[in-house]
Amino acid sequence: MAKLLPTTLVGSYAMPDWLIDRAKLAGRFPPRVRAQELWRPDPLYLEEAQDDATIVAIHMQERAGLDIITDGEMRRESYSNRFATALEGVDLDNPGTALDRSGHPNPVPRVSGRIRRKHPVQVRDVEFLRRHTDLPIKITVPGPFTMTQQAQNDFYASEEEMALDYAAAVNEEILDLFAAGADIVQIDEPYLQARAEKARAYGPAAIDRALEGVTGTTALHLCFGYAAIIHGDRPKGYDYLGELAVTRVDQVSVETAQPNLDPAELRPLHDKQILVGVLDLNDPAIETPETVAGRIRRAMQEVPVERIIVAPDCGFKYVPRDIAYGKMRAMVEGATIVRESL
Repeated sequence: MAKLLPTTLVGSYAMPDWLIDRAKLAGRFPPRVRAQELWRPDPLYLEEAQDDATIVAIHMQERAGLDIITDGEMRRESYSNRFATALEGVDLDNPGTALDRSGHPNPVPRVSGRIRRKHPVQVRDVEFLRRHTDLPIKITVPGPFTMTQQAQNDFYASEEEMALDYAAAVNEEILDLFAAGADIVQIDEPYLQARAEKARAYGPAAIDRALEGVTGTTALHLCFGYAAIIHGDRPKGYDYLGELAVTRVDQVSVETAQPNLDPAELRPLHDKQILVGVLDLNDPAIETPETVAGRIRRAMQEVPVERIIVAPDCGFKYVPRDIAYGKMRAMVEGATIVRESL
């Protein structure tokens, strides 16, 4: 975009309680297998309800003044499970088990055959989003490395082999999402940070396979885990970040507000645009625009303003709706303060 300091969400927006049981959602680890029991509407009316919630999410983003709009991920119980459970090679009737990033076992897809994409999963989501806003749009898909870590491997000789097949499936989806009208497609890869040693071994290869032949603008998000779920001491810096400099991705989305991230950590990503997380979702207090402006200026110590995109830290789906909107407005107003001072 030509506009300096454009604003956007990471992906999700606050989900309404009439759509999903927010207490149950927040009281468990993010589901890796399907969790249909979380939805409140009758299955017969669920798609219509999700469409309506998406329209609300679009409207709230536009009303707040965001420049790049997402669908708020209103059709997903988590950022990853909807896509990961739609693939060939996954035994949906017999889930496996894997450790979550918190170290707790969690039901996950059990890979019993070769991973293949059977059909487009989110193309309708993009088409719906495109019909309901004239602003640039972004859609998110789970990344191949993260899906590999969130699966029980009962088929492949190695995790790397499995990750590359996940990457091929993601690649097919991304190509279709751009064809459907997406302006930006973001790969969500939080486990690059959670499993940094494995990520260094085959993360970049999986990411680049997922982006093979893609000509549209791509982003990659990595984080420290949802503040609503992962409590206690959290890292103050990334164990895996500079490694993304060699990948094909155009934008990298990072959390900087909650960890009070040293902007020097962004220095290796000198050729990338950076989505700078400026809203602390561990704190229910709504930031002042001046606080947001200060966090943007801090990132500008290392990142040229032309390469900064303003965003929250991740996990908006768990935030109460009134607080989410207030934080989003503060984000837009803080970006305006900095933009007008330049």
